[in-house]
Amino acid sequence: MKKILRIVIILFITALVVIQFFQPEKNQGEMTGDHLFEVTDVPEDIKTLLKTSCLDCHSNQTKYRWYNHIAPASWLVNSHVVNGKEELNLSEWGNMDVLEKISALDKMCEEVEDGKMPLKSYKLMYPGARLSEEQKALLCEWTGKLSEELLTEMEE
Repeated sequence: MKKILRIVIILFITALVVIQFFQPEKNQGEMTGDHLFEVTDVPEDIKTLLKTSCLDCHSNQTKYRWYNHIAPASWLVNSHVVNGKEELNLSEWGNMDVLEKISALDKMCEEVEDGKMPLKSYKLMYPGARLSEEQKALLCEWTGKLSEELLTEMEE
């Protein structure tokens, strides 16, 4: 019995070592002129909020922590980033048309208000990403104002 347990432990440790060689591609692109912060005047408090709670998964510039480089956690993080960027990539904001931007802003507020964003798993790994009710209200106020500005521009 001890021999079998020992073999299982050795196989498990070997598997953990081997999977470290199979890491996903890192999401660390350069900040381009199409990034939300480059094409829109974003207030500093909103920038801070977005950097803390949104941009790791919704931009081309993920800030990885040490444990994000260890498989299988790296695979989970990569999955979140890929899915997040499919839904909304703030690094591509300048390439979106006005209606896409308005829709994204409305969805951003709705997801935050409903507690769907940031993801629970993300908040567990990054407690600082949790948004207070005040921060949620601030973000929704900003998304509403920006949507109105975009609508006004579209009508002109």
